[in-house]
Amino acid sequence: MTLAACGTGQGSRAGAAETAGASGVQDKPLSKADLERATVTGTDLDGYEVQRDVAAAFASRKTASPAECAPAVQAVGGSSGFAATARTARFITSKERGSDTHMTLSAHSPGDARQVIDALRTAAERCSTFKDNLVDFDYDAVQVRPDPGYGDESVSLRLTQLASGSENEEPVRVPYAVVAVRQGTTVAMFTDFNLPGGPKGKEPAAVPEAIIRAQLNKLRKPAAARRPG
Repeated sequence: MTLAACGTGQGSRAGAAETAGASGVQDKPLSKADLERATVTGTDLDGYEVQRDVAAAFASRKTASPAECAPAVQAVGGSSGFAATARTARFITSKERGSDTHMTLSAHSPGDARQVIDALRTAAERCSTFKDNLVDFDYDAVQVRPDPGYGDESVSLRLTQLASGSENEEPVRVPYAVVAVRQGTTVAMFTDFNLPGGPKGKEPAAVPEAIIRAQLNKLRKPAAARRPG
């Protein structure tokens, strides 16, 4: 069985994002080379292995039913439907628990970077259930989590994938977690799920904070180097 890996800040916060975000990242999108240099590797994460995912380094064309839920479907797949000047993606595997976190970094125009987060938050708030039209999987129990406060703005959600091989097969309920963070004009999107039958199979999924922190810390470094003296 194949599992489908699947409000804006206001006032002074929005104004600050137009010059330099709360993270200190400048407004100019990172180049492809800078984005690659800013991506975590195995040496940045003790206890994890990091592998490139070529297939996810593109804008998502996934659609949903209802259509307004498409940003949530796309985020579960690790991407968004917005154009990007550069994208890169990784599978980050825990050596201890053996499961993958999928991560995508995408460099956008300032407006699009903010819209990626806005669109995901709005879809998650409006869609308690939806269908991924591409793989014909349903999702339910969509829950927007308290804002984790990462980067310049972030959104966190949990949901459950109902995966089945046929109409007559009882679907397997797979808990998923999605965390999306905007840091300047770069969006980092993380997805994780609990393996059916695993030790945490029925527990709510969560993206390891160590992965998020390591990636956001590294993302600041090329931006600091680009900052005028």
